[in-house]
Amino acid sequence: MDGLQGALDTIDGFIWGPYLLIPLLLGTGVYLTIRLGGLQFLKLGAALRLAFGDSREDAEGDVSHYQALTTALAATVGVGNIAGVATAISLGGPGAVFWMWVTALLGMATKYAEAFMGVRFRSQDANGGMNGGPQHYLAKAIPGRLGVTLSVMFAVFALVASFGIGNMTQVNTVVTQIEGSFQVAPWITGLLLVIATGLAVIGGIKSIGKVTAAFVPLMIVFYIAAALLVLVLNIGNLLPAFGVIFSDAFTGTAATGGFVGAGVAAAIQFGVARGIFSNESGLGTAGIAAAAAKTAHPVRQGLVSMTQTFIDTIIVVSMTGLVIVTTGAWQVPGLKASQITSAAFDMGLPGDWGHYLVTIAVIFFAYSTVLGWEYYGERNAERLWGVRAVYVYRVVFTLVVFVGATIELDTVWTFSDIANGLMALPNLIGLLVCGGLIARETRAYLNHDADLRNPPLVSTLHGTDELGEPVDVLVR
Repeated sequence: MDGLQGALDTIDGFIWGPYLLIPLLLGTGVYLTIRLGGLQFLKLGAALRLAFGDSREDAEGDVSHYQALTTALAATVGVGNIAGVATAISLGGPGAVFWMWVTALLGMATKYAEAFMGVRFRSQDANGGMNGGPQHYLAKAIPGRLGVTLSVMFAVFALVASFGIGNMTQVNTVVTQIEGSFQVAPWITGLLLVIATGLAVIGGIKSIGKVTAAFVPLMIVFYIAAALLVLVLNIGNLLPAFGVIFSDAFTGTAATGGFVGAGVAAAIQFGVARGIFSNESGLGTAGIAAAAAKTAHPVRQGLVSMTQTFIDTIIVVSMTGLVIVTTGAWQVPGLKASQITSAAFDMGLPGDWGHYLVTIAVIFFAYSTVLGWEYYGERNAERLWGVRAVYVYRVVFTLVVFVGATIELDTVWTFSDIANGLMALPNLIGLLVCGGLIARETRAYLNHDADLRNPPLVSTLHGTDELGEPVDVLVR
């Protein structure tokens, strides 16, 4: 196992090192932010209103704007918001939180772009459901062999990643947390999660959308309320915590308490890597969920999907990071991942019950992520092998939940980082190639409907793309 972990660490270090994914992710975010005119800042209010207001539209699709958003939130608001933040701080120091924020603010433009593309090039599958995402739009938007190659690469990597970030990592964190709080054997928790997952995914996106729409908002509000209570009770440490986060982002963190110290490069690396693990901006998954939405125009759903990154990182991740830094839990020796967050809540609240709140949050966050990623995985299985592969995938994915309950956490995290990076590569390349198309059609729509209040002056016709496959064609 040590040899495997060493090999995975080497691969992970290269993929997430300073010469590959980190500059590509940040560079793509900067490029799209410029091309889209800072859309994530100027249209955030209108996007939130569309997402959480009366967003029903007389348009084709499988789920509402809101259900598409909560499905995407289900996949992203997971253990990355609890264990991932703690891991970033434990390896990169408090400054890693700052780089998670930077990744999110730039990633909102990336998230918008991939959701836009998911709707723009979606089509109906053999069962009548909407199908889209990088596994389709890369082939349809980029002519020739390059587009097809990128789309297949994404589908393969996303399928692998669905068993890491979307399954084993989540389940492993749940069983560890429950075992620590309630002394329940991992195999028992794993078995219960297998049953719960199987029941939820059997009906596909419509079933998943109903489940996530019901409890995702509640779980987020519950966690934020608990974190705010900790911050209020430790209000005197809040401003110093912000100071440490900002200063350490550019100077590194000296060894103190149980923390061994970290340089600026480590803060950036782990902040960006865990930020992407949490909000998934650049991975392309937003395009898969967005493609299922009932929306009259790609811009509208793109803006709704963009709010997912804001909610995930700027709100939920910030709560976790501030709780850990204000309480000083990141300096306690011998703690890993979600144990750091549990210790922070224990230290920040009176009594010895804070870790129970974290355990409850981990259960709901992780379970929702498993559901969202199951849908992502089955869409890519369909892309590679056809619609019949979906049913086989659902069974295999559900059984792997039990596997995730019994393997070592460090290996799972590293495996997930690698899989995330590999699936991000073809998607980011595709978004850079298609940046002009995205910006051009976005400007055209927003010139008509700047605040997202007017009915779209477009109609949706069914046509074919350059590969002869069915696709929605938007006509002004």
